[in-house]
Amino acid sequence: MDAESADESAPALRSERIRGVIGLTLVALACGLGAWVFFRGPTPFAIDVWWNHLFVAAPSPPLLAFALAMDAVGGHWVAVFVVPLGGALALFLAGRRWGALYFLAASVGSALIVQVLKHTFGRARPEDILVLSDHGSFPSGHTANAATVAVVAVVIFPALWVRIAGVAWVIAMAFSRTYLHAHWLSDTLGGALVGAGMALILAALFAHLRLRDDDRLAVRRTLRRPDATISGAP
Repeated sequence: MDAESADESAPALRSERIRGVIGLTLVALACGLGAWVFFRGPTPFAIDVWWNHLFVAAPSPPLLAFALAMDAVGGHWVAVFVVPLGGALALFLAGRRWGALYFLAASVGSALIVQVLKHTFGRARPEDILVLSDHGSFPSGHTANAATVAVVAVVIFPALWVRIAGVAWVIAMAFSRTYLHAHWLSDTLGGALVGAGMALILAALFAHLRLRDDDRLAVRRTLRRPDATISGAP
């Protein structure tokens, strides 16, 4: 990277450092919420009880089908293998090699933090759970996965529609987890904090490398212009 390119990328790198600080703050908030849950004992928060009771009655067939579909897409082998590897492959084929590695690192990092917190706090799930799940209710791994995917997508493709779709995806996943009584509402908040936080932390760590993707794609677009000359090639 020459001096001119370095000057142009300086504001972007400062922005990435801010993202990293925000990401650390979000993960710290998730840990703090988990500690609060742990030290208050088995009694859930009042808002958790209220939200859980909203769906105690016989579930609506369309909403139940939707929630079960989100359960399948957002967890298990789909979330562990299909989404990270498929997303990374799509980014690689689109010319974003470092973006692909960033997505994989963020997915793995988010999943690891989720498992550490689950085993650290060991919160019991709601008694009327409708699906099979692993140990530990806090935080929601499904919601963490959704938040990781959403934030990575916004980092790499910062368009308004991507932001809107990302927020909608996280909210839909959080709703589905509570509708199935697989999690308390505060579990989904913790998951969203972990997933978004890890995606932002890794975005900052991969900032220099992701800029290489942007530079390479910018050169490709320049060379494809009708007025481009061979002298513009790197």
